[in-house]
Amino acid sequence: MSNKIMKKEVYLMGSGPGDPELLTIRAYNVLKRADVVLYDNLSSQELLNIAPKTCIMVYVGKKPYQACTPQEKINELIVDYARSYQVVIRLKGGDPFIFGRGFEELLFAESQGIQVEYIPGISSMQGAGFIDIPLTHRGISESVWMITGTKKDGSLSNDLKCAMKSSATVVIYMGMKKLAEIAAAYEAAGRGGTPAAIIQHATLPQQKQVVSTVGELPKAAFRAGLSNPAIIIIGDVVKVREVLAQVNTSHYCAV
Repeated sequence: MSNKIMKKEVYLMGSGPGDPELLTIRAYNVLKRADVVLYDNLSSQELLNIAPKTCIMVYVGKKPYQACTPQEKINELIVDYARSYQVVIRLKGGDPFIFGRGFEELLFAESQGIQVEYIPGISSMQGAGFIDIPLTHRGISESVWMITGTKKDGSLSNDLKCAMKSSATVVIYMGMKKLAEIAAAYEAAGRGGTPAAIIQHATLPQQKQVVSTVGELPKAAFRAGLSNPAIIIIGDVVKVREVLAQVNTSHYCAV
């Protein structure tokens, strides 16, 4: 009889924007042998079904502006389950290290002597591609600013003012409650006509989106019935198809 002690496995895993088929192969293979999965409100049932039927599912959801599991409690749960089970997964929407507080969870676990492996996920902002919005495009946008819509103190990040001065694509996470403030900031800077879009539940069957100018974005979002979770995209890339069509038409006429 073997006395070999199997090494504990704890994973901080990104589930991507929503569609289970967008998981990495690494994430899929680890999920298939999970003993415990601590998941949030962005994890679909289809995604959770990848895990074995014997897997313990622990909901630790954190819906914006609603009752949620405190971060301190989530940290403790990860450690508690890691000490009792072989394969433990902390499953987070998008990528855990992009406005997901994933690194906080990793640091806490490691402070308790538990080693954690990070498995990246496709970030939610890349859902823009599913409505034909490239985050960068040569000659239109040379960079991307990823900004949180709500800081710890509830205010809008000052980085937005810096981003507005550039030609970069601006992607705002967790910003739906700040739409009016975002629109006002762009209007005040004389850039209210900048193309903008909102994508809710990107890659999922219930996906919804709206395209507008940033100045009109609050009204457009209200008419479309958009809410959290959603990603806000601001910049000329939102209408890159139209821009390129105009360029191609002008070139054709000139010839």
